[in-house]
Amino acid sequence: MAIVNGGSEMGSVSQAYLDGQAMKEARSLISELCRQFYSLGWVSGTGGSITMKVHDSSIAKPQQLILMSPSGVQKERMEPEDMYVLSGDGDIISSPSPKPYPHKPPKCSDCAPLFMKAYHMRNAGAVIHSHGIESCLATMIDPHSKEFCITHMEMIKGIQGHGYYDELVIPIIENTAYENELTDSLAKAIVAYPKTTAVLVRNHGIYVWGDSWISAKTQAECYHYLFDAAIKLHQLGFDWSTPDHGPIQSVKGVPGVDCNLSKKARTMDSNCNVKPLPRCIVLDIEGTTTPISFVTDVLFPYAQNNVGRHLSATYASAETQEDMKLLRSQVEDDLKQGVIGAVPIPSEDAGKEEVIAALVANVEAMIKADRKIAALKQLQGHIWRTGFENNELKGIVFDDVAEALEKWHASGVKVYIYSSGSRLAQRLLFGNTKFGDLRKYLSGYFDTAVGNKREKRSYVEITETLGVDKPSEILFLTDIYQEAIAAKAAGLEAIISIRPGNSPLPENHGFKTINSFSEI
Repeated sequence: MAIVNGGSEMGSVSQAYLDGQAMKEARSLISELCRQFYSLGWVSGTGGSITMKVHDSSIAKPQQLILMSPSGVQKERMEPEDMYVLSGDGDIISSPSPKPYPHKPPKCSDCAPLFMKAYHMRNAGAVIHSHGIESCLATMIDPHSKEFCITHMEMIKGIQGHGYYDELVIPIIENTAYENELTDSLAKAIVAYPKTTAVLVRNHGIYVWGDSWISAKTQAECYHYLFDAAIKLHQLGFDWSTPDHGPIQSVKGVPGVDCNLSKKARTMDSNCNVKPLPRCIVLDIEGTTTPISFVTDVLFPYAQNNVGRHLSATYASAETQEDMKLLRSQVEDDLKQGVIGAVPIPSEDAGKEEVIAALVANVEAMIKADRKIAALKQLQGHIWRTGFENNELKGIVFDDVAEALEKWHASGVKVYIYSSGSRLAQRLLFGNTKFGDLRKYLSGYFDTAVGNKREKRSYVEITETLGVDKPSEILFLTDIYQEAIAAKAAGLEAIISIRPGNSPLPENHGFKTINSFSEI
């Protein structure tokens, strides 16, 4: 092992830490894992890599040393002494000694910049980069999709923060000629998908991280299983992205729609000509599927009235700690910008009750201002989940919605939800209605992670994600004129929903309107 720059990069790192038992065990563990990953096809042909933090309870996690496998070597033949040691900031502290011909001179993993993003942005304890064929093929089934989505599979439970009924969404970034050129794209995906623990690289592989090597390994195995399941379901003609995994519908020249559409799947145009339903329908919630009053008079008050109770009951949980972390960050920005209603949140040293009181004050102000921000939406979703689980809340949809969803689903039309509410909140609402669980008719959910609902680029992003040939194959239903304008500008067909309690539309707005989904 060579110490870089005579040890000048070591800083305050002790020699005891460098030579300690934890370091030795971590080195051996990486060698062992790479042999296992090679047998799975994840690191063949010198591809793929793994890195992990060397745990030391006396050192804060961000400052713990990092072990990283070298680049361009036979991963299954690596020895413990072949690893690089990096500081928490990514500086190389020690490198392996060169080996005789035909071995190449040692070189730290080309994945290092991407690994460091997971360490710094997600406080990861380990990161795995796999070239498993399943992860490649999963990105190639739909070459235009920006996400891989799957739901109602048991192994989803092995992914941090997910359950069987959840939709697992993994962002897909485009491959580049050189590994380090992926760094910015991966960082943007991490920001855009705060819940994800993985990023797929099209035609390349996947990056997976976890709090520890066990978490990263477990999740990597589950991801590969789910990719393999999706590929096999696709080969059998079944749709892995929908709750019932029903048959994939196909139309001549347009994958995804049944060419033998039944009468139920056809509508009449103004000249009484039969025309098929759109390939995809994207639905707004408030004022479209659900009365605005349900959100303003039921959901928002429930969240506001139960913030304190929820935080107090779940204060020590990892989920609530993450919620509070997001709220702290948002409030810090609000205070800098002089947002009305923002109050400082004391440190943990002030005590649980003081912290909760400040959080409640900020959340109440955010709800009163109807702010569409991730920190608030995430917490609201978790509070509402408790309400639905305790039968204190019941999702409300207009009477025509359930029948229309069932009809569209049977006709091969894929239906998605796009709401400013979190994906969790969307699933809760449609999963707990008087008509039963309507999620089986829905193919996916979009929230403001794709962008503001009044901006054209948000609908462009949705179009690219759904992988349609033309934006006009998507019908967007909303009660908001500005949202319809933005969707139309992106090339989507837009219809405005007229429901009791909705705001009046401007004169000569130029959009088709409906009073019931039965009109579609």
